Amino acid sequence: MSALIDGIKGNRFAVLGRAGMDLFADPIGVKSEDADTFRADLGGSSANICAGLVKLGSQSSLITSVADDAIGRFCMNRLNHYGVDTSYIRVVGGEYRMSLAVYESTLEDFQNVIYRNGAVDFQVTEDDMDQVDYNKFTALISAGTVFAAEPSRSATFRAIDNARNAGLPVIFDIDYRPYSWPSPEIAADVLSRAGEASDLIVGNDEEFGFMAGGIERGFEKARELARKPGRIVIYKMGEKGAITLVDGEEIHTGIYPVTAVKPNGAGDSFMAGLLASIAAGHSLRDAVMRGSACASIVVSQPGCAPAMPTTSELNEFLASHPDPTAAP
Repeated sequence: MSALIDGIKGNRFAVLGRAGMDLFADPIGVKSEDADTFRADLGGSSANICAGLVKLGSQSSLITSVADDAIGRFCMNRLNHYGVDTSYIRVVGGEYRMSLAVYESTLEDFQNVIYRNGAVDFQVTEDDMDQVDYNKFTALISAGTVFAAEPSRSATFRAIDNARNAGLPVIFDIDYRPYSWPSPEIAADVLSRAGEASDLIVGNDEEFGFMAGGIERGFEKARELARKPGRIVIYKMGEKGAITLVDGEEIHTGIYPVTAVKPNGAGDSFMAGLLASIAAGHSLRDAVMRGSACASIVVSQPGCAPAMPTTSELNEFLASHPDPTAAP
């Protein structure tokens, strides 16, 4: 486990996956179909993780492709606004397009409409991954969506091999989105391969259950993956908290209850908070709790990237929320 923790403590992250545009109805409580005004900002799980890491004092570089159009340039501008390194992002012409998510800030019949037709982020190639200077980084992060289609799938496995050769640990957010995949069977096989190639695996009970062939077998799947020496597996259970599996130990942690206005962005913020907190020297248990606090902050505010907390905002939240729920 020391190599994994040391890599995270190096605090320079290469992140694989998509950037996109989020449109969210304004003000809070307005349904998308009733909105007169939408706010726009950066979205996409990997871009959100990048923004969250930078806000918490880490360095992050997004490795992806973006469309050669106004929305692609918007996303690049927002990545630069948040301080994310964009030097490994390739601009792709033609009919490929950025992802677009349209949602609202209300949990009542929450709707998140996602457009992924001709997604440009799936056009990342093995050659793109070979252009990366892995010695600039101390850990590699991948979200599961990048494995859903070619050439991105093969390119991501190439990046994992390149990272291994450079001595970097691999961090994997399962992030299963059924609409991106050709079939559940292919997804289960590919995501399991990605898990086997990773040093830190983060997912929720449904995602581990999916990989195992049934939600009732999800925790045993997490335990199975955690049997590899040096690997950490974090099994998230929503409002019930999380179980972190490492070196035969189970670390049970609760959550910080808040009044949520939306469900999305929580996992991205959890990942950023977890990694930045380990990098800052916090124990694994405390890092998981700080990640949980980040998730609570993001679901209580509109948007994803703009809702990611800074270190001072995270510390203020923890000071004002001293009592997390009991561990499961």
